[in-house]
Amino acid sequence: MLLPGDDPVALAQAAKRLAEGELVAFPTETVYGLGARADDDSAVARIFAAKGRPSDHPLIVHVLDMSDAALFAQDLSPVAMALMGAFWPGPLTVIVPRAPGQAAAAAGRHSTIGLRCPAHPVAIALLRAARELGVIGVAAPSANRFGRVSPTRAAHVASEFGDELLVLDGGDCEVGIESSIVDCSRGQPVLLRPGVITREQIEAVAGVALGRADAAAPRAPGMLEAHYAPAAAVRLLELKALREALETCQQQGQTGVAVYSRTLNPRAGSLDRLMPADARDAAHELFAVLRALDEAGARQIWIEAPAHDAAWDGVRDRLMRAAAATPSPLGGDEKSDLECS
Repeated sequence: MLLPGDDPVALAQAAKRLAEGELVAFPTETVYGLGARADDDSAVARIFAAKGRPSDHPLIVHVLDMSDAALFAQDLSPVAMALMGAFWPGPLTVIVPRAPGQAAAAAGRHSTIGLRCPAHPVAIALLRAARELGVIGVAAPSANRFGRVSPTRAAHVASEFGDELLVLDGGDCEVGIESSIVDCSRGQPVLLRPGVITREQIEAVAGVALGRADAAAPRAPGMLEAHYAPAAAVRLLELKALREALETCQQQGQTGVAVYSRTLNPRAGSLDRLMPADARDAAHELFAVLRALDEAGARQIWIEAPAHDAAWDGVRDRLMRAAAATPSPLGGDEKSDLECS
């Protein structure tokens, strides 16, 4: 059921459900989350079951503030504290050593845990109401089936899970892609997942250069090679290759192909969409556009590769993972793999 997120009665109802171990979907500034109380392994198991997500894939625990975060952490390093102080509330998750006995299921039974303080007013109000009922921390991945496009509107969530799930409607998510994730559980901090907070911004606060993810990095959400995928096949193309593929389509009489490009104007009578020139604007609408093209019947979505600068890292990461979910036919090159159907 969809309920207005600014309604105190709806918030109280949602908080009560969390306290009782039930699931609730709620908006954050990044995407909508599917939440359960983090201290109840049985409740968290319902998240994994609803999403079809493997139980060893850790979830992010959403907290109201740094003092609540400390309850889940065995240790908060100076770098972690600095990042939390600078970017919370906001779209940044820190991975830290997990306190023994805390949120084991939410952490995928790993020794580390991801923590974030969201900035959305509905999320903050829900966390506050839940805390008054004894719920300290809400585990919440994106409120969609595992591996699919993340939801940025309440209607997206309802379309995936139906009327039984309580969904707090807080409008469109402002950021539109998931949080940046920084591993602060080892010596040098490492950027595991880019978001709208850039590597340069994080390094300026951390006071050290961020390392690159390696085999020793802890598991974190959104790290699968193939992820964030619509039903339509996604191809990520540099502008030259995109132009050439479209010329071939035009010669053959294109059907079922939608183009999402910063450079090429939408073709008459097509499903094409113009991508914003600003990285934050593109992030804001990205998942909604992929969902809309799916719903419109696109069989393939050809996307112009983002600019190669730090501001686009988060969008590029999501598009690369969406495209990785579309296997290329064995043999042949990129252009020959593209079919206008």
